[in-house]
Amino acid sequence: MRRRLPRRVIGVLATATAAFTLFSAAPSAGAADIATTASSTASTAGATVADVQPLATGTPVVFVHGYTGNASNWVTAMGVFQLNGWSSSNLFAYEYNSYGNNITNAQGLASFVNNVKARTGASKVAIVNHSMGGLVSQYYMKVLGGNSNVSHLASIAGANHGTTFASACLIYTTCQQMYPGSSFISQITSGDETPGSTRYASWYSACDGVIIPYTSTRLDGATNNNVLCQTHIGFLADTVVLGQIARFIAS
Repeated sequence: MRRRLPRRVIGVLATATAAFTLFSAAPSAGAADIATTASSTASTAGATVADVQPLATGTPVVFVHGYTGNASNWVTAMGVFQLNGWSSSNLFAYEYNSYGNNITNAQGLASFVNNVKARTGASKVAIVNHSMGGLVSQYYMKVLGGNSNVSHLASIAGANHGTTFASACLIYTTCQQMYPGSSFISQITSGDETPGSTRYASWYSACDGVIIPYTSTRLDGATNNNVLCQTHIGFLADTVVLGQIARFIAS
């Protein structure tokens, strides 16, 4: 006679599978040129917990918000990363002065990354940025040589080549730097936009509405993912895109 699994084991497996599916199958626009999609997890009802774990989740992740943002912008992202196997102790949000200077903000990011490495014992971190956080990250990576400390960089609707939307706040240095054609933009885009051995990827959408032109996010040498239709702020709650980013960093 076939041996039956204890009810407690069945319950644990069912709960874990349901929780994973909840985030992966949440309604949202998908990236058009990404090979891995959330739909692939919909058929995991009969799989073991090991089958749905990402490849590697030991890399600390530093999240860098956009203009006027803060750590709370990353609550959903951190939840998705934990669902994909990260410990909360390896997830960090860097906060900076949106109205100051992005050179100073990038220098602060450099110190923050060094502190994360010292705290976790990791040799490298991954960076996930949004909007103006792209400028802070790119200056750190390229001008300050931060690429040697970063295994993966994921830019979500990053203002990597500037946005004309910044004309609404040009009284601030950060917005002057964020305007297309600024000396700051020229510095981070001249030559190699993806320096070092870091793996780079971006997610952008024609429905963004804030990054204008929306193609500003794309980086030469990166895996650039065109999301069919997602708003600038909507990206922060897009569990499909955030799941793709978690798997990108885990790869």
